[in-house]
Amino acid sequence: MPHGGEEIVVGLDIGTTKICAVVGEISGNDINIIGIGTHPSVGLRKGVVVNIESTVQSIKKAIEDAELMAGCEISSVYAGIAGGHITGFNSRGIIATKGKEITQQDVDRVIDAARAVAIPMDREVIHVLPQEFIVDDQTGIFDPVGMAAVRLEAKVHIVTGAVTSAHNIVKCANRAGLDVCDIVLESLASGEAVMADEEKELGAALLDLGGGTTDLAIFSNKNIKHTFVLALGGNNLTNDIAIGLRAPLNEAETIKRKYGTCLGAEVDRDDMIEVPGMGGRKPRKLSRQILAEILSPRMEEIFTLVQREIYRSGMENIMASGMVITGGSSLLSGVTEVAESIFNLPTRLGTPRGIGGLVDVVNNPMYATGVGLVMYGAKNRSLQKFRIRDAHIFNRIMNRMKRWFKDII
Repeated sequence: MPHGGEEIVVGLDIGTTKICAVVGEISGNDINIIGIGTHPSVGLRKGVVVNIESTVQSIKKAIEDAELMAGCEISSVYAGIAGGHITGFNSRGIIATKGKEITQQDVDRVIDAARAVAIPMDREVIHVLPQEFIVDDQTGIFDPVGMAAVRLEAKVHIVTGAVTSAHNIVKCANRAGLDVCDIVLESLASGEAVMADEEKELGAALLDLGGGTTDLAIFSNKNIKHTFVLALGGNNLTNDIAIGLRAPLNEAETIKRKYGTCLGAEVDRDDMIEVPGMGGRKPRKLSRQILAEILSPRMEEIFTLVQREIYRSGMENIMASGMVITGGSSLLSGVTEVAESIFNLPTRLGTPRGIGGLVDVVNNPMYATGVGLVMYGAKNRSLQKFRIRDAHIFNRIMNRMKRWFKDII
């Protein structure tokens, strides 16, 4: 979308707790954030749409706020996807190049060969992320175009999600009057926004603590090596407070944000909080220490489950530069300390970087995914992707065949 000569890219983070639209203006290699709109999200559970109408209304309100701030009309977005249904796996493909120079068509063909794996009918490929190319046994090549080779091999990371969940996200955006340029895995987007290139090169893990899900992405040699989505997040912490303190859910959320901590040792014993009563009961005063006793075990549980996944994938030794934690729940006091003790890795809080414009507004882990979607969109806007909307697989294959025949003839 042009806007006074500049191009506009919009990221739409459809989260369990909030829906956030971030408007970025692209000028050359610079990205300036010129508008942001957030609205509480009520139509999602654990990252998956469960009520289309509520989600559409929340998207409309977030988009309206962003349009007002940016002073432009929004018609297309890059949408984020998360949820426990997301799975990622590594695959490889090989083609013969007969000693000729490798062309872009060969690269496309080898990636097609790598993605030709049996995927169940109810799953949709969301990303095919090239990790590295191998040219005649020479490993670690990132761009093989122009090299002479007899055979070309590609290693890729394929991210798949439930077809229905992906379609529901597109459907909600469409009903809010938006086109979806692409669907992007939220942890991949957050990684764009909060991680430095040197961290991705040396090896690091990104942990996005959202309201409904906790998303893990492991990077090494600037490429994504592993992705995982855990269906636990900040809402579980709020529920624990509501049950433990017998407080209404919305009050539990307020208490979590205002007084929440994972470190009981830091809290003064005389530090008291007031808990509103339910159903007309009188408010009670409780020690803030109790809050730490409720939140700490749940946070440890989330991190332990993530740690188990890291060991299961055999990736525990490639995260040399440590762990970056982002997402709204990472703002809870003491989260990085708990993470360091469980992962045994240097841990830092990740806020969006490498952008201009409203930097002080988006300088918050909450907006990492929204800003990351804008950065992903700016980087990939020239690539023609398969849209989820042209789900007619027959047409896709016909177009691909035509392209191949054209290359041969």
